Amino acid sequence: MHLTAAHGVYIVGILSLIGFMVARKSVVVPAIIATFLTTWVYTGDLLKGVGSVFSAAAVATTELLNIFLVLTAVTAMLGAMKRVGAEQRMINPIARLMKNGTLSYFVLFGVTYLLSMVFWPTPALGLIAAILLPAAIRTGLSPLAAAMAMAIAGQGMALASDYVIGVAPSLSASGAGVSAGLIADRALILSWVVGAVAITMTYVLHVRARSTERVLTATRRANRQDAEATAGGAATATLGDRVSTAVGRALLTKREQVIAPPPSTNGSADDVDELPDASVDLSDDVVPTDGMRAKLFAILVPIVFGALVAFILLGRLTDWVPPVESGSGAALVGGLALLLTLVVSLTTGGTDRLDRTGQHFVDGLVVAFRAMGVVIPVAGFVLIGISDFAGRIMLLPEDVEPPAFLFDIIGSGERFIPDNPVLVMFAMLIAGMLIGLDGSGWAGLPFTGGLADALAHSSGADAATLAAIAQNAAGWTGGGTLIIWSSLVAVAGFTGIPVTTLARRLFVPVVSGLILSVALAALIW
Repeated sequence: MHLTAAHGVYIVGILSLIGFMVARKSVVVPAIIATFLTTWVYTGDLLKGVGSVFSAAAVATTELLNIFLVLTAVTAMLGAMKRVGAEQRMINPIARLMKNGTLSYFVLFGVTYLLSMVFWPTPALGLIAAILLPAAIRTGLSPLAAAMAMAIAGQGMALASDYVIGVAPSLSASGAGVSAGLIADRALILSWVVGAVAITMTYVLHVRARSTERVLTATRRANRQDAEATAGGAATATLGDRVSTAVGRALLTKREQVIAPPPSTNGSADDVDELPDASVDLSDDVVPTDGMRAKLFAILVPIVFGALVAFILLGRLTDWVPPVESGSGAALVGGLALLLTLVVSLTTGGTDRLDRTGQHFVDGLVVAFRAMGVVIPVAGFVLIGISDFAGRIMLLPEDVEPPAFLFDIIGSGERFIPDNPVLVMFAMLIAGMLIGLDGSGWAGLPFTGGLADALAHSSGADAATLAAIAQNAAGWTGGGTLIIWSSLVAVAGFTGIPVTTLARRLFVPVVSGLILSVALAALIW
């Protein structure tokens, strides 16, 4: 496979994205420049290079529109529930379970995973951050540990398997030539392995190991403040009163930061653009409504979505109900969310209920594009390396075969992979992580599926297992937990943690889990 100068420019562009991420700078600028240069070098036409900058964004928007609309629908539903006070009633029973930092950590992890499997992570984060996150912080859980738990559960485990909605397995199966259900089952197990390793390491490093340190630090600070107050003759309040006041103020400040984070999380202007979901106020103030209706919707919404999950699982695992076609889960979730938005708004919206219903959809659309808008130019550049999109982005004639820069680069290393099943599995892990650089982890899954099929024939490894390994790696990378131009930005925005800090802290736990998951796959499949 011959690599050209355009391949070299594309590689440099990918490396520049990684370099800018490490340097905590905007990744939009290098993505746009790399798109322009790659097209110009490949076609030799300056005007096509200029046009490709716009067409790349247009193609990326088209490809991501399905995700945008699902996010819009669910966000609109949450906004309607928030306006009548139903969302707080829905979450409060879970919030009461949070008695200490450790319990809060695992409750956040579990709830995020369950909601993200159905809602997808970004819309689920809005609900979790509004109620559960402040409750967890009040128990002593650090914002960093909370952010890592939410990212591992949602951006990692839920997206890597995509078991309920089923978009990722269907994409992998389209190239691998095997059942999407089989890939989904194996990707689910692999995601559990990675998640177990990552969540355990995070707990040991950032929850348990620091709990004693926090207690000692708080004690020393309280003693120091007590001594200073006594020495200054200001000992009218007890030590317990002063400590309670200080802790109360700190928690109030943290809650305000969670609900409406500061404009910048790491001191760079780029982060202002990368905080799409910084505010969870999706509508105006709560309107007066009777408690019975709020309670009804607080019960109805989880029951309806729980029934949808049960129906999808029954169709997948049994013959009792017809199976849901691969990729239809997104339409079911989005459609159900919009119908629930109508029910909530039209029955509680007052005289302006029709206008409010439309406004909730508009608000959801705004939040959706703010949440994932930063991904568009980066995804557009990465998509230029995929033949299915390169022709449209580069404005090539229809009779000209488009290039496949990313896959050519990955495929050029295929001949260096020994015909050993274990080594092939680790090679698929690396390929999946490279594919995940697109910021979604899904664009290259048909390619990794095809690569899995080819390597399975030469090495004797199982094609479904290889495709699942690549899908799992792509999901954890681009879903994401390892790159900052993914929906990891939403987690950082809600918790007030710099997104580069969050990505760096997640690197060791996630990569350790990915390596172990491949080793386990080699043993059991």
